[in-house]
Amino acid sequence: MPRLITDSCIACGSCQAECPVECIKEGDIYVIDPDACIDCGACQEVCPVDAIIEK
Repeated sequence: MPRLITDSCIACGSCQAECPVECIKEGDIYVIDPDACIDCGACQEVCPVDAIIEK
């Protein structure tokens, strides 16, 4: 998996709205589907709490 959403996620939805392949799903925190992620980094750039890291 190219990127991972950590427990710092505040579930604001910024990453999900930015994802061009819609691989981020809602939950207690958001989760990236590793099979669908194209590793573009768009989600990481918009996260207000830096909860998305490269794995």
